[in-house]
Amino acid sequence: MSGTLARLRGPNNEGLLVAVILVVVVAMAFASPAFFTASTFFALVRSSMVPLIFALGVLLVLISGGIDVSFLAIGIFAAYASVKWAIEGGTDQGPLLVFAIAMAVGALLGLLNGVVIARFRLPTLIVTLGTQSIFKGILIAYVGSAYISAARLPASVNDLSRAHLVDVRGGGYLHFMIVPVAIVTVLVALLLRRTLFGRSIYAIGGDTEAARRVGIRVVRTQIILYVLVGALAAFGGVLHVILGRNANPQSLVGTELDIIAAVVLGGASIFGGRGSVLGTVLGVVLVQLINNNLVLLGIPSTWQRAAVGVLLLLGVGIQAVAAGRARRRTVAVDEPAEPKEVLA
Repeated sequence: MSGTLARLRGPNNEGLLVAVILVVVVAMAFASPAFFTASTFFALVRSSMVPLIFALGVLLVLISGGIDVSFLAIGIFAAYASVKWAIEGGTDQGPLLVFAIAMAVGALLGLLNGVVIARFRLPTLIVTLGTQSIFKGILIAYVGSAYISAARLPASVNDLSRAHLVDVRGGGYLHFMIVPVAIVTVLVALLLRRTLFGRSIYAIGGDTEAARRVGIRVVRTQIILYVLVGALAAFGGVLHVILGRNANPQSLVGTELDIIAAVVLGGASIFGGRGSVLGTVLGVVLVQLINNNLVLLGIPSTWQRAAVGVLLLLGVGIQAVAAGRARRRTVAVDEPAEPKEVLA
């Protein structure tokens, strides 16, 4: 029986998260019968796409044993810079070029994070707090601070923002960008589960020194990891511009809590070495359900940030309790048995 429950719960509590999501959905449906509509579902999918891309980057960092808070600054820096350069260049070469330029910029900014963290072995939280401010300051001071509306976006980017796979009556639609988002999600899952690089990330997060002893090139792996996270953040930034139909250098930064909370709720350990893409997807869905539909339960929208904070504390608390139990079990197994008295 316990084995069946463990399988249903999943290695990273994905089953438990599915149950929580179902409870929330049922509560939303009772609060508002209009919740079960295609437009509501499509709105949830659309609102989850940008957070999911950023969450995948955060997942990689958490698995490696770090905490990155600069990913949103990298995302808006790369997206705004690429859009502005495309406008100033006077030629519209298509959205693929905008994505390529943005991801190159994001990779360079991620490289800076990776080199400082890996080479000097500095705390990831402190480094990324510093680089977050640096990136934001350079963006405003040297790249631009003006809001770019839909009318000023490159025509190809503006056209892509209106590309829908499915349209339904009542204003609901499934955006075309769900396709590349799904592809990126699958690629990250394959990277973690099927490649030596992915296994190396788990090993570094589990025990950096042990990973180094078995031959994993820790410094190189960490640098490549942060380059990849920078490119993912840039992809998310351009996606944010496309879905929002504007480029605003003041946006995104400040909402890191929602992304990190979603990843932690999805089972990624803040201590490193554990996490899954499936859990992260479920965590993002749960946070977006709460953010978008809290008012249906009669809870004022001003409590939205508090609700996300409570979820984050619950996720971290559950991890701490589970880690404590695992340590106690390990100690109990390792303790030598009491010698039996031999009767004469």
